Amino acid sequence: MRFISGLVLGMALCAGTWTLSAQNERAMHPRIAAAIEALRDARAYMAAAPHDFGGHKDAAIRACDNAIRQLQFALAYRGARDR
Repeated sequence: MRFISGLVLGMALCAGTWTLSAQNERAMHPRIAAAIEALRDARAYMAAAPHDFGGHKDAAIRACDNAIRQLQFALAYRGARDR
């Protein structure tokens, strides 16, 4: 039981550190953070749209998901290097 409690505490502390690091990286790279938010907004708009944008809707949503993921990886990389 003590092991599990320690594991949970360790995970919580790591999550908190990651959150602070991620916030710091967004502050250090505001254009990347803004691009992520713009992509999320565009993705939500397309997903809710009643039409398929000439057959490009699904591919555009997947491209937004991939771009968001890659930008998050870029921020995580900087976060690991900036420590």
